[in-house]
Amino acid sequence: QVQLVESGGGSVQAGGSLRLSCASSRYTSSSNVWGWFRQAPGKEREGVATIYSVGGRTYYANSVKGRFTISQDNYKNTVYLQMDDLKPEDTAMYYCAADATYCSGGYCPEYEYNSWGQGTQVTVSS
Repeated sequence: QVQLVESGGGSVQAGGSLRLSCASSRYTSSSNVWGWFRQAPGKEREGVATIYSVGGRTYYANSVKGRFTISQDNYKNTVYLQMDDLKPEDTAMYYCAADATYCSGGYCPEYEYNSWGQGTQVTVSS
């Protein structure tokens, strides 16, 4: 199973930016789709962004659309989540996920993914 390691989290003031990285132990192109999810205390994990390795199609949750950008670097075997104009409600543990065999287009839900990282904490203060 692929090993995924997230990094780049931290504490930032509202309006600031962070870039999360998800380093893969395997070629990123070997997973047809990648996702970023987040979970705030007391809340369910929610999908943030999706990217398909073939074609580079991306999908975003409405709450982050226009502020977050997911990208994939197949040379570095890393998937990124650029987060701009951060808001206090973005505070959460962020996870990357891979290997969703049955997703072929559109938003790929949490239950489809087979590989998960350990998460990186993002805290946004007002």
